[in-house]
Amino acid sequence: MAKKILVVDDSALMRRVFCDIINSDTRFQVVDMAVNGLEAFDLISKNQYDAVVLDVNMPKMNGLELMRKLRQYKISVRIMVASTATSEGAKTTLDALELGALDFIHKPDNAADCREDSFRDQLLRILSVVVNGKPPVYETQEQQEQQIQINRKMVDILQKNVGKVPGKKLVAIASSTGGPKALQSVIPKLPAQLDAPVLLVQHMPKGFTASLAERLNTLSEVTVKEAADGMVLESGTVYVAKGGLHMNVRTSTAGQYTIQLSDEPSREGVKPCANYMYESLMDSRFDNIVCVVMTGMGADGTEGIRNLESKKQVHVIAQDQATSTVYGMPKSVVGAGLADQVVPLEKIAQEIILRVGVKNQ
Repeated sequence: MAKKILVVDDSALMRRVFCDIINSDTRFQVVDMAVNGLEAFDLISKNQYDAVVLDVNMPKMNGLELMRKLRQYKISVRIMVASTATSEGAKTTLDALELGALDFIHKPDNAADCREDSFRDQLLRILSVVVNGKPPVYETQEQQEQQIQINRKMVDILQKNVGKVPGKKLVAIASSTGGPKALQSVIPKLPAQLDAPVLLVQHMPKGFTASLAERLNTLSEVTVKEAADGMVLESGTVYVAKGGLHMNVRTSTAGQYTIQLSDEPSREGVKPCANYMYESLMDSRFDNIVCVVMTGMGADGTEGIRNLESKKQVHVIAQDQATSTVYGMPKSVVGAGLADQVVPLEKIAQEIILRVGVKNQ
């Protein structure tokens, strides 16, 4: 039975393009269309859809306003946002992901480019992930604040009692679908004195990772940067792989570890790919590497960690199924027998702190 899809876009041309692509795949059927958020809210209130493909910039009620209204009325629906890669578009996309969108597709500036096979394949791949993902669960502001306070207290206790862990350590995180929101439950809980640098591969296209790094940086005690070629790794700093490039770690002549961005082909269908990041650490001199595999479709991270584990001391933390938007990447690591721990999202930060410690105050 084909999955029922609602397409929401104020452009008649884009509605037609999306409908043609979606209906060309027997797994899906566009059963309704709307030209703005008001029409969409009316339809969503009355009907059941397996997914909504939602434009953000629309008259009368835009995509974010629609999502806020759905949250207000606790109407949970799987949403895929169609976004532009401008800096403003990237910020809006992150807002949409925070509000409950499961994933997004970068909408080309030129409508003709939407007819390309690459766009068609990407749209259908992401839509397949979204229809099979977990619909958002809306917590009240009070529930969110209570959870934040509980988590903060736990991290404070850890920070005071863990102290310094011997050796040279590094944290390497991989995440995909559901990652941008899930990362807000991990990175902001890490203390500024964390005694290790953190590498982060979040599957995102070019133009979006700078906004992700900026947002995480404003929420966190650790420093969060979009990775750039030649950056020297420092403890208490998170390096977000740049969209559209792979991120590797190299040892400089001075014995420092530096970021190297590379333009090799996509791997596991993604770029950046966490496998490259993990494998670049095989010849490093880190005494302990903590690998964290979070929510996401596919198996990125598994092969890289397996190869890394053959050379280095590795501790692997996988996010559990209950808290993963899409239980693909963590499931693959667990299935391969590589996970040392399987933990819920809210416990990931404290496990990282326990493994790498904090610098002397």
